[in-house]
Amino acid sequence: MLTRKQHELLSFIQTRLDDSGISPSFEEMKEALDLKSKSGVHRLISALEERGFIHRLPNRARALEVIREPESLATKAAARNPAPRPAAPASTTPRPAPVAANDVIEIPLHGRIAAGAPIEALEGSAMLPVPAALLGSGEHYALEVSGDSMVDAGILDGDYALVRRTNTARDGEIVVALVRGEEATLKYLHHEKGRIRLDPANAAYNPQFYAPDEVEVQGKLAGLLRRYH
Repeated sequence: MLTRKQHELLSFIQTRLDDSGISPSFEEMKEALDLKSKSGVHRLISALEERGFIHRLPNRARALEVIREPESLATKAAARNPAPRPAAPASTTPRPAPVAANDVIEIPLHGRIAAGAPIEALEGSAMLPVPAALLGSGEHYALEVSGDSMVDAGILDGDYALVRRTNTARDGEIVVALVRGEEATLKYLHHEKGRIRLDPANAAYNPQFYAPDEVEVQGKLAGLLRRYH
């Protein structure tokens, strides 16, 4: 079962695709559903994508495809088209393809990654506008990078790390790790001989070793934003 808002959004997307062949923008979806921000649209799209109702084409912020409809939408579609129509001559005008759009959503900005405070203590502090094309499915937040321990991975002081919220990760992935409930750090994750190893990406720093119960994964790096002054 879909929530009312999920159902409304799916219906709106399908109607726009039927009418024009182009999925609506985040701004259009926000207004159609009377939502306060585009982040609400992003959460609804992520939920529909995870449940197999829509597919988001990669690297194109405005390219959505409905791949499954709830029974209520399918019934309405059948009512609009009760009988098959004779085949029309092939058109020489191609159907318009979904086009990229500069949709921007806001995600929580929880502070500096090396600030020495748990992420939870910083929630709600600010919001960061992010191009929707940089984010995949799931819930995201941002952290401002402090220090040079990950420079060899292309992560510089002052960058904004875009993080997909999760509590699991595979070896070799860059994660936000909360160490001993006190300090959030951005490092490569590895499991080694019953311990957790957090690796920097800078030869000037040494790996850090912890007991498994001392490290809590709070997200995986999904992207970066960098401002040039």
